[in-house]
Amino acid sequence: MRKLVYILVLITNFIFAQDNAKTQFDAANELYRNEKYTEAIEKYESIIKKDKLESPELYFNIGNCYYKLGKIAPSIYNFEKALLLNPDDEAIQTNLNFAQKMAIDDIKVMPKVGFSNFLNKTTAIFAYDSWAWIAVGFSTLFLLFFIGYYFSSKTILKRIFFLGMFVLLGFMVISVVFAFLQKQLDKKIRPAIVFEELVNVKTEPKTTAENAFMLHEGTKVFVKETLDNWKRIELTDKSEGWIKKEAIKELKE
Repeated sequence: MRKLVYILVLITNFIFAQDNAKTQFDAANELYRNEKYTEAIEKYESIIKKDKLESPELYFNIGNCYYKLGKIAPSIYNFEKALLLNPDDEAIQTNLNFAQKMAIDDIKVMPKVGFSNFLNKTTAIFAYDSWAWIAVGFSTLFLLFFIGYYFSSKTILKRIFFLGMFVLLGFMVISVVFAFLQKQLDKKIRPAIVFEELVNVKTEPKTTAENAFMLHEGTKVFVKETLDNWKRIELTDKSEGWIKKEAIKELKE
């Protein structure tokens, strides 16, 4: 009985949080329409912080508010967060491109080649949880084919079901492997946005080290390593260096 009451309390709190979030979201949208962008940001961010709710729509609207205020880094950061939750949304990608044009740094993208790049692109077709569900689907079909093979009385049907079982088993294994690889890749890639207006990237993790290059706010970097108050970053042109951790904000925190 106590467990049942506890579950009911959790469900009630969840429903209340959803209703409160919708009210806050509608109020924030009204503020946005009235061009009260700062107040709208406070409403949107309170949903994330207080109600512990996230959605691509939330981050997209926050990004739009910061863009209207001319704040490059937080605008790009929130569009990138929205894109992580919904990678196929064209509106998010379009607005992100507009925001990125406000950034000063123009970092070249080095093309990736080789089998590992082909494998990464293939696994990136779906998220790791989607690959997992695909594997579940193939395993279900495998079970159905096994039942068909077991109960079938005709030789031709047994052969078809038997062959189908091996094909489905192969696809199931591939899906599981792709899910694992995509999960590992997702952990490995740690994108971040530079928030300081201008920051020196060092050759070593210390303030007295030589400057490797400079970055401006809004630039996207990838965190490779953390050492005390420093983070080793890599750019899309393969340049590397050390930056103070407070100068950037990671997207997957």
